[in-house]
Amino acid sequence: MKKLDAYIIKSFLKPFFATFFIILFVLVMQAVWLGFDQISGKGVGMNFILKFIGYLALTVVPMAMPIGILLSAIMALGNFSEHYEFAAIKSAGISLRRFMLPLILLTVFMSGINFLFLNYVFPHASLKQKNMFNNVKKKQPALALIPDAFNTEIPGYIIKFDEKYGEEGNFLKNVQIADLSSKRGKIKVITAKDAEITTEEGSKYMTFILKDGNYYEEHSVKGDKIEKRKKMPASKATFKRYTINIDVSSFSNEGLEDAKLKTQQMYSLKQLKGKTDTIKKSYDSYLKTRAISSFNALGGKKLIQLADSIKPKKLNTVILENFELKEKVKVITNAEQIIERQLKTLKNSTKYFKERRKYLNLYDLEFHSRIAFAFSCLVLFFIGAPLGSIIRKGGFGLPMVVAIFIFVIYFFISSLGKNLAEESVISAALGGWLSTIILLPFGFFLTRRAAKDMGIINFSNILDKIQKLLTRLKAKTTN
Repeated sequence: MKKLDAYIIKSFLKPFFATFFIILFVLVMQAVWLGFDQISGKGVGMNFILKFIGYLALTVVPMAMPIGILLSAIMALGNFSEHYEFAAIKSAGISLRRFMLPLILLTVFMSGINFLFLNYVFPHASLKQKNMFNNVKKKQPALALIPDAFNTEIPGYIIKFDEKYGEEGNFLKNVQIADLSSKRGKIKVITAKDAEITTEEGSKYMTFILKDGNYYEEHSVKGDKIEKRKKMPASKATFKRYTINIDVSSFSNEGLEDAKLKTQQMYSLKQLKGKTDTIKKSYDSYLKTRAISSFNALGGKKLIQLADSIKPKKLNTVILENFELKEKVKVITNAEQIIERQLKTLKNSTKYFKERRKYLNLYDLEFHSRIAFAFSCLVLFFIGAPLGSIIRKGGFGLPMVVAIFIFVIYFFISSLGKNLAEESVISAALGGWLSTIILLPFGFFLTRRAAKDMGIINFSNILDKIQKLLTRLKAKTTN
């Protein structure tokens, strides 16, 4: 039996390592293809590029492992069925469950490795890779500029433009530059139809060559109030060509491997838990403050019954009936004004409330998704293994198509759960585990069908039932 277990594990691991490295290579190349053009030829050495690709490869390993397990399970079990090895094993009195036991234990072990990778290696690799990419963009400030956005990466300036083009992306269309370097607000604004960015190697200045534009500047003194600023003179001019030199020395002083940016993907589970608790406390405190503020603004304290030594008069239970007509109008008007003010306040704070809730959801969701994704290795195995024995086809052909289809479904459900959890439609725990909750029963269903040597759908039984139903209907019509 030990020899059989070793043979089964060997038959599983052989396609696993082949598919794992192929998938890993494809995922890395896809990520490199999307971002490598912004790194290569930007004054960084080969050592930096190799480190960047290395960290990038480590970030996609957790994604490649579940796909590799799914595909190798379909291929290995498909090969056993295709070459009638299952028939020989069953004739020897070995059940499918006993046959799959070593593979289940191996998958549990690999799920544990994936969990450790997700908890320790993945956060560090994500931290290094994303910060390295961000720092390269800061080495070349033109790379940090994004079309159709207010770019604030360059200190003292807000830059907006419609389009970036050219081989090096250094030509801009419909540019607006707000100069805030004087620290007196947005008092100098320059617009242009076209612009070219030039930066000499080693220079601490980035030069904007603007064409066909307008120049506007307010001549106010620092500390002036808005009313006074409106009365002060201003300069306005048009130009055919105008050059601006912007100091970007702060960018070049930063190390390429410095880690300053940190998102929820860059924390371990323990750190995520601590971060979530901190954000939750702040969020709960915000809700409590808003609730007390609304309660006081609506006069909630006045509704509290107080002890009164004066004997009360007989009052009507309908409060308004205790007032004259004139006072009734005042009471209703005041109530309407208070409610309108509160509704307006709540409406204005809704966006901020949603942003804070979403920020909390992101960390909470990452915590549950990290555990669920490690568990996905086992879930996808329980789908792939029985499916391979049912379709009875090994190799890279049909198994590859089936594996990609199943993983696309898994990824789609995971993305759906993530989006719903971010918007607080469902809880973060349910959003993180949604794909597992939906696909795990399907895996048990396939395992049960495979153990009984049945297909996914027994068409013969369905046809027999349809034939019996038609026979009964025919008998009834003849009678």
